[in-house]
Amino acid sequence: MRRLVFVIRQSGLRLLAAAFLLAFAPGLYSSVMAQAARSVQQGELLEKLTVVTANGQQHSFQVEVAKTDEQRARGLMFRKFMPQDRGMLFDFKTEQPVMMWMRNTYIPLDMVFIARDGRVINVAENTEPLSERTIASAAPAFAVLELNAGVARKIGLNSGDRIEHPLFKR
Repeated sequence: MRRLVFVIRQSGLRLLAAAFLLAFAPGLYSSVMAQAARSVQQGELLEKLTVVTANGQQHSFQVEVAKTDEQRARGLMFRKFMPQDRGMLFDFKTEQPVMMWMRNTYIPLDMVFIARDGRVINVAENTEPLSERTIASAAPAFAVLELNAGVARKIGLNSGDRIEHPLFKR
């Protein structure tokens, strides 16, 4: 019962905030609501991923997995925020030379290029938002993990470290 009361109170606050936005900033309201709807949809698609660094430390993340051409093309474009424990994993389905860019991506990212066995090939740290400069894998990659900029350095992620996710157990 206590949880239900909390949810009702939370919903009431959301409605109050929405009414305020509707009254004072109608254009902002629709943008915020659209982004909230996307977040809810994406939240349902999160999968657990673990980074295991050379010293044996494990770092858990919740990731969206981009499996289709459309999902890979869109990536994290147009997003203005991503929680620190989140990321996006791009499944390329085969090892191949991979080139990424930051077109229409507002969040600076660390890009982790990963081999078929889950081994980190290379890390491109703190990529430049809104840039069309290509960021390439040092060798053919099976997947790319995008994390918030600075996370790779913070957890000590380097080439040779291991990524654990069902994608690498096929």
